Amino acid sequence: MKIIISPAKQMQVDTEAMDCTETQFLAQTREILDKLQSMTMPELQKLWGCNDALAEQNFARIRSMDLERNLTPAILAYVGLQYTHMGPRVLESEAWEYVCQNVRILSGFYGLLRASDGVAPYRLEMQAKLALAGKKNLYQYWGRSLYDALTKEDKVILNLASKEYSKVVEPFVSEDVRLVSCIFGCADKKGGYKVKATEAKMARGSMVRWCAEHNVQRPEEVQAFATYGYSFRPELSTDTEFVFIK
Repeated sequence: MKIIISPAKQMQVDTEAMDCTETQFLAQTREILDKLQSMTMPELQKLWGCNDALAEQNFARIRSMDLERNLTPAILAYVGLQYTHMGPRVLESEAWEYVCQNVRILSGFYGLLRASDGVAPYRLEMQAKLALAGKKNLYQYWGRSLYDALTKEDKVILNLASKEYSKVVEPFVSEDVRLVSCIFGCADKKGGYKVKATEAKMARGSMVRWCAEHNVQRPEEVQAFATYGYSFRPELSTDTEFVFIK
């Protein structure tokens, strides 16, 4: 079983953490980088949708980016609620190996990343309207290549990615592949639930950690997940969508 997750906008550098593996879509990443380096800062700021300070920081990163040196393992490079609650830096050795073997990060810039793949800090969301190689956006650019790479490894996928990122995989799911998405909601007064982005990010990271610590190999096993007051709700779930409510 492979677990897909989203990246985070904020990133950090730690070149001494461990040896990195090489990303499998390096040629495509180079093509994207070439495109970004050909753009002006106002064009990039519009693409990124960020303030002046972030635009200047990321413009400088783009100009000096080296895709082969001074890299950080992907799972340690991203900073955000999901990764904080995953806690990859404090995983025991067996849980760390599980994450390296089973977790895959979907990225608009790098495509599909293993936990140990070396990355440089970048800013590029999957939904960014970047036209290149005759394609209108990154969804078209990546096409089914990430899905094909993912399912070549495993035919069972646990989807813990946000909709923005899972959209690069979901349209291509065939009958011989099982993809199960996990939904994390907060109960409301009417007996239903609402999905809150902040809570969902925390839950996704916690579930990755829980899976690693329990050596989860099948989607059904995550139904026992009960961290932070969540519980699996079978009456709201289907074979392809597991709902957890707190």
